[in-house]
Amino acid sequence: MALVNSKEMFKKALNEGYAIPAFNVCNMESVQAVAEVANEKNAPVIIAVSEGAGKYAGYDYIRAIVEVASKHCSSDIVLHLDHGKTFEACKAAIDAGFTSVMIDGSSLPYEENIAETKKVVEYAHARNVTVEAELGKIMGTEDLIHSDTESFTDPEEAKDFVTRTGVDSLAISIGTAHGVNKSISTPVIQYGVIENVHNAIPEVPLVAHGSSTVPAKWVDLIKKYGGEIKKSQGISEEDIVKMSKSAICKINMDTDLRLAHTAGVREDLALNPGHFDQRDFNKAGKKYVKEQIAHAFELVVGK
Repeated sequence: MALVNSKEMFKKALNEGYAIPAFNVCNMESVQAVAEVANEKNAPVIIAVSEGAGKYAGYDYIRAIVEVASKHCSSDIVLHLDHGKTFEACKAAIDAGFTSVMIDGSSLPYEENIAETKKVVEYAHARNVTVEAELGKIMGTEDLIHSDTESFTDPEEAKDFVTRTGVDSLAISIGTAHGVNKSISTPVIQYGVIENVHNAIPEVPLVAHGSSTVPAKWVDLIKKYGGEIKKSQGISEEDIVKMSKSAICKINMDTDLRLAHTAGVREDLALNPGHFDQRDFNKAGKKYVKEQIAHAFELVVGK
């Protein structure tokens, strides 16, 4: 199928009460894994690329790989820039052919966030690209994103922000967190915040970042074969299911795929010390990534 922007995909999800999973990628194997599982599930999907991944692999390289993958997939795919911190980063992704971008000005003062977001919206919409923004602060560390503090999204501020910027979707702070260690205690999702923000902006798709479940089986495999992960804490699978049935239309998962791939690579190299061809251990990593993505689809989409 085709590469599309998120407009119609989110509209359908919002109207029918389900969410779309968004998986972060950084190489050919991860792109293949997402597209192959989406094809098997016959379900739409969002392939997300962080600024860090873009610097690592190149936006144009990833765009070309995703375009080829889309030709082998029966479902629509959105190619999305995750956490673009500046107008320049978003412009680079748009110019490379991305169909959706996120401008994350959540660390800026409110008026500066509005100004930067509006600038991206104007450039993107002129090129049929949809825009996600963020309001509130989400705790944790992942890629180039870091915050030691958390502040939940205010409904009235969200309404003002969307009205003044024209964004297509809004990432909100609801108790999720970035990274492999979500918090010292079990994260508590603020469903009241989701409901109140949705009531304030009912036509705007809402996004949940930092939604990896950090499966113990991947963490345990990594540790078994020499890896060091001192603390790990994810979002419960029950919360992923519940969020998917709320007003949340997009659920982001990055850490889970990194853990699955690393577990596969470490296991393969430990059990097969003669392997030196990266195709061997990357194939093992991809196998576990596909397993993780398939499970995420079951949680988020129900199939």
